Amino acid sequence: MARKIRGFERVLDAPSLFAVAYGELGSSIYVALGIVAAFALGLTPVVLALTGVVFALVALSYAEGTAAIPETGGAETFARRAFNDLVGFVTGWALFLDYLIVIALSALFLPHYVGAALGAESLRDSPWDVVVAVGAIATIGVIRLVRRARLHRPALVVALLDLLVQLLIVILGLALVFSPGTLVDGLALAPGQEWLDDLLFAIPLGFLAYTGLETVANLAEEAREPGRTLPRSLFTAIGLVVVLTVLIAVVGVSAFPAEDGTSELGGRWLEAPLVGIVTAFDGSLPSGLVEVLRVAVGLSSGLILLMAITTSISGCARLAHSMGRHGMLPRALGRLERRTLVSRQSIAAITLVSIAFVLAGAAVPDEAQFLASTYSFGVLLAFTLAQLAVIALRRREPDLQRPFRARPDVRLGGVDVPLAALLGAPLTAAVFVLAMVTHEGARYAGPAWLALGLVVFAGTRWRERRGFLEDVGPRAVLPVGTAFRRILVPMKLGDIGEEMVATAIALAKESGAEVDAITVVQIPRERALDAALPPVVAARAEAAVAEARALGEDNDVVVRADDVRARSIGHAIVEEATRRGADLIVLGSSPRWRRQSRFFSPTVDHVLRHAPCEVLVVAFPDGVLEEYPQSA
Repeated sequence: MARKIRGFERVLDAPSLFAVAYGELGSSIYVALGIVAAFALGLTPVVLALTGVVFALVALSYAEGTAAIPETGGAETFARRAFNDLVGFVTGWALFLDYLIVIALSALFLPHYVGAALGAESLRDSPWDVVVAVGAIATIGVIRLVRRARLHRPALVVALLDLLVQLLIVILGLALVFSPGTLVDGLALAPGQEWLDDLLFAIPLGFLAYTGLETVANLAEEAREPGRTLPRSLFTAIGLVVVLTVLIAVVGVSAFPAEDGTSELGGRWLEAPLVGIVTAFDGSLPSGLVEVLRVAVGLSSGLILLMAITTSISGCARLAHSMGRHGMLPRALGRLERRTLVSRQSIAAITLVSIAFVLAGAAVPDEAQFLASTYSFGVLLAFTLAQLAVIALRRREPDLQRPFRARPDVRLGGVDVPLAALLGAPLTAAVFVLAMVTHEGARYAGPAWLALGLVVFAGTRWRERRGFLEDVGPRAVLPVGTAFRRILVPMKLGDIGEEMVATAIALAKESGAEVDAITVVQIPRERALDAALPPVVAARAEAAVAEARALGEDNDVVVRADDVRARSIGHAIVEEATRRGADLIVLGSSPRWRRQSRFFSPTVDHVLRHAPCEVLVVAFPDGVLEEYPQSA
């Protein structure tokens, strides 16, 4: 099936992928630092370093999976392929939870950074922080509903800004507030700090500092050379992010050492930790310069968080597209659209559910902690399943082309499996169990979200009459939600003509459209267009018109059928579609053209290039059209 709409295009080169990867991963510290520091205190750099190492192991598996299967969907795609659709759905649904929480937390922290930069303390107080957060998500959602976001160019600018802000904080922090003594003192438990309630509690939260891996994996279908550029860009960004994250944490605990079991970094500055670090430079730098830095860091942090919201909405919508195409979510979510690229229904749903997460978080004490705890459920479950999927794919599909392999390998049961996944899967599974034991959000909200997803999955499969474990391939879906008003179908007499008209009628019945069925009679140039037709040709045209009208009556669809005389069939179809205001043209394609150098006939090719609306091309199998050499 072909259509005029342009889907995912391979336009992202290495710099663009690096920009998206660094922008996504680097934005996490603006949210995570204060949350982790509230529990880890002086051990915050250690917690973030340990989770960074585990994250790097996970990224190796992601790189192999996305390079081998460069499709939108990320971990959901290779989990589905390695196991079954149910496991793929569980992975994807867990990632939905992570996307939505990242959007909600980024939006909640946004007014705190802007308020700290402008001295507008009211923005940092409830309910105004929630109002601003809801407004930010709604605004970005509305913009995405009316225009397609091309994120790789602004992502490069924001990534550079992100890098400059973080380097500035690290350089100034190490020069002005870094204290080796304070850092060493922080490596021991502070007075009042406990292993289980604080340090072990902080470890699952540490993964919040490294969000964005799934967003990058979802771009595999848009990378020019996914097998080469995606792993290279990903690992460059991850290495830089982990180093800078740990260094910023070192500066943070030096600027705000733990006192009496608490830290200002995880207290007063929990929602704007980087601005808090800048204010600690006061006394080492002139007050005026500190003020300038405070404003610059606060406003640039707000911009970076806005970009994080935007890319997370796009990444979430791409995941919904993949799951919709494979029958895990309603069909409408798997459609592509000209204006927004991904489904408008998915963008609207993501926006509304993200806002609901913001409001739900505001209704519980310690909203940031609760959302971060719930995030740990989804990310650790998805990471574990993703790594197990990479191991399973090595066994199930040993001949699968893998442009990137997560080396070194270990020989296990006669199969080479990646050591990174063998180490990483048990580690993320262990931290998942830790999160379930120590975090109420992971223990209650996470399973509730998963249960809701299974209901959605079961309902979708029941409507599609598919099994839970059945492998549903990508379905050819129409763009724009099949909201057509008038469908034009050129027809011929016989089984194939009837099939094409039936296809148009089925689409019209679904969307309440009308069908214009035309028989284009090609008139040679030596004859006048209004000349009498040969009896055989006239009889064929009349029979085709009658056949189309009868099919319409049988299905309660209005079919306007007539014949059109023209010198060129392709030109006539385009002209009639324009004159009649058609929303969709339905064409058939003979297999004889696919056995030649050109995939489509000159007629179909001309319509695809010049049609004023969407074009649906149905390609019939070999043998079906052989008796109709005149067909398109």
